[in-house]
Amino acid sequence: MPKMKTNSSAKKRFRLTGTGKVRMNVSYKRHNLRKRTQKMKRKARGTQIMAAVDAKFVRKHFLPNA
Repeated sequence: MPKMKTNSSAKKRFRLTGTGKVRMNVSYKRHNLRKRTQKMKRKARGTQIMAAVDAKFVRKHFLPNA
């Protein structure tokens, strides 16, 4: 049985916290920012914790060795 490989694009986009949750960047902040409210842009700074349902899929399929 060959080694399981980590998905290269996933390791650039996601990180695991110490408790095993998946941390990701907030979406919708690359372009067309003039139409976004200041409140939305403020909240989109930094990172956020991924929803548990999605995180389970990411850990299983994309980050098996993390």
